[in-house]
Amino acid sequence: MKSEAVASLMSVLSDPTRLGALHLLWDGREHCVCELMDRLTATQSRMSRHMAALRNAGLVVDRRDAQWVRYRRNPALSPEIVAIIDAVIVAMASERKKAA
Repeated sequence: MKSEAVASLMSVLSDPTRLGALHLLWDGREHCVCELMDRLTATQSRMSRHMAALRNAGLVVDRRDAQWVRYRRNPALSPEIVAIIDAVIVAMASERKKAA
């Protein structure tokens, strides 16, 4: 991975709402934006902005379903990116356990 790509990925991952969304989407299933909004206590406009950043970074793909948009982890992600995000999710879970 080029350093510019790593810097761009780190920038996208720097927001707690986007990290929370990735954590939810990392189960491999498709999730409605309404579910993400509810689970992350985010407004529709805020969630849309964050999901656009994740989509533009190539981390998620979306599908329109009537009035809702459904998101899932991008199945075409490189193993390097998957490894980085896996590590971040593990670190997040570890921090949550420590805080509990």
